[in-house]
Amino acid sequence: MNEIARQLNDTLEDTIAGELFSARGRRMYFPRGIVAQSAEAKKDAHRLNATTGIATQGGQPLFLSPIIAHVPQLEPAEIFSYAPTAGFPELRSMWLREMVGKNPSLKGRKTTLPAVVSGLTHGLTVLADLFVEPGDTVILPDLFWGNYRLIFAERMEARIHTFPFFSEEQTLNLSALADLLASVDGKVILLLNFPNNPTGYSPSTEEATRLLDLLAEAGKSGIRLLLICDDAYFGLFYEPDIYPQSIFAEASDLHENILAVKVDGATKENLVWGFRLGFLTFASPGLRSEDAVFQALTQKVLGAVRSSVSSSSTLSQSLLLEAMRSPIYAEEKQRVFAILRQRYQRSREILDSPKGPLRVLPFNSGYFLCFDAAAVGAERLRQKLLKEEGIGAISIQDRYLRVAYSSVDVEKLEELYSTIMKVASQMC
Repeated sequence: MNEIARQLNDTLEDTIAGELFSARGRRMYFPRGIVAQSAEAKKDAHRLNATTGIATQGGQPLFLSPIIAHVPQLEPAEIFSYAPTAGFPELRSMWLREMVGKNPSLKGRKTTLPAVVSGLTHGLTVLADLFVEPGDTVILPDLFWGNYRLIFAERMEARIHTFPFFSEEQTLNLSALADLLASVDGKVILLLNFPNNPTGYSPSTEEATRLLDLLAEAGKSGIRLLLICDDAYFGLFYEPDIYPQSIFAEASDLHENILAVKVDGATKENLVWGFRLGFLTFASPGLRSEDAVFQALTQKVLGAVRSSVSSSSTLSQSLLLEAMRSPIYAEEKQRVFAILRQRYQRSREILDSPKGPLRVLPFNSGYFLCFDAAAVGAERLRQKLLKEEGIGAISIQDRYLRVAYSSVDVEKLEELYSTIMKVASQMC
């Protein structure tokens, strides 16, 4: 094992992170190689810097004029240079401040400084690299984003266990989750995604309180739990009774046996889907709140980032940073939120009294809603909608039809839903 990795493991020994690491995670480290030496040179090489493998002239990166012509307000270094492996320091700090502002329970609690990753999928893959072994238990609701299976089951060979997302009363099925947690011991990875993809459901304040209570009980029972909060759609809450924070906020100080990690990003929150920018933030009372421990955990993350994508896009980070500095940033986010909320409200109006063989699952947030299409078969329905009506939707498990109302103008929603209902009725 590399000596740097050994030193990081020693620092993290007897912490919840150290206990949860996979063999790969224990081997991971951030090398004191080209990247680290170049960072040192950037600060201290006041005469000449011959470290980083980029082409420069007069201290600025060389570039092609047809490229820079499209981003004339940025400096060449803000476009073409390599970004630090952890991301721009100012962007990381601003993201943390915004995170605490949106999650007041985090105020005064210690977290790692968010590390930039190349999108949420990359963030989840970094977590899988650090913490998931073949055969490990990964718990998901039965309605989950399909990429989780690719990452955790196919890439990492973990065993996925699911619980019914909704109860018979069409509420969050916390008793099923509690039963599943009670049936396992040792190390467990629990991945929760609110607002949920594919259903577009987020817990009420009462449900979130009960969820946090059962997680605390799991920690007390001796389970060592990696709690992954996939907050890709965070903040897109359309009803007043929805729990207004990420589960990560309270879970960050829930129990020493729980390592909470927030996987979020600009993708949906800032409408930059193609930028591929996400963040990883960790917290737990089981990290001892020592700076050295938090730094060691971050070094492990940076090793996983360095060995996969090296660093995230400089241009994407520069543009996001400029947006977050803008005096109209908050106003613009509210403008777009209002558009999405209007589409949600119109969908709710149309579907409150649906007719036909389809049942709408509970939804209150995010981008999506789901129809239970068991009576007709979701894949058959999808094919007929696509080939006969020119309407696209997603079939899941051949039972559920996911509709992204986020991508349909509000005046077209009635046409969308009426056509789906018509075709489903014809199939009976």
